[in-house]
Amino acid sequence: MEIRPLDPAAYAGKRFTARYQTAGYYDIRAQKDGFHIEHRPFPSPVWRSFDDEFFGECLEDPVAFGAFEGDTLVGYAEGSRESWNNRFRLSNICVFDDAVRGSGVGSKLLAAIEGAAQAAGARMLVLETQSCNENAIAFYRKNGFQMIGFDLYAYSNDDPARQEVRIEMGKKL
Repeated sequence: MEIRPLDPAAYAGKRFTARYQTAGYYDIRAQKDGFHIEHRPFPSPVWRSFDDEFFGECLEDPVAFGAFEGDTLVGYAEGSRESWNNRFRLSNICVFDDAVRGSGVGSKLLAAIEGAAQAAGARMLVLETQSCNENAIAFYRKNGFQMIGFDLYAYSNDDPARQEVRIEMGKKL
């Protein structure tokens, strides 16, 4: 497996589907003096997915890396500097091939993005994930990230009921 930069001319605008299985979620509720967080299991594991595109137009100056097995793209990570606050946002990280999940591909892609963030002089690497993506939360924590914020209604007015609250995570560089 090889990690290499992706050429925006070859990938920009192409669509992909990210998917994951989860056995539980973090129930996040606003309280008078902050938030209450409690892990809760689902009755049985569920699959979640979302569609996105490579090199999204909302990114300031994106960089991306692909994990390749030969010529096959098995994973992807993308990020961009946020000049207004000198942070670097990891906008996407996906391992497409279930056969290579858990083999270190995600950690190698994350290391490539962290290197790009450091090269850009960013003070912090930040990302968002969902309260139902418990495997991603565990992965980010293992790689030095902390929860730094929540948005109970980032995606819809029904996010808490859908167990899909936005969690902001960060790592100081």
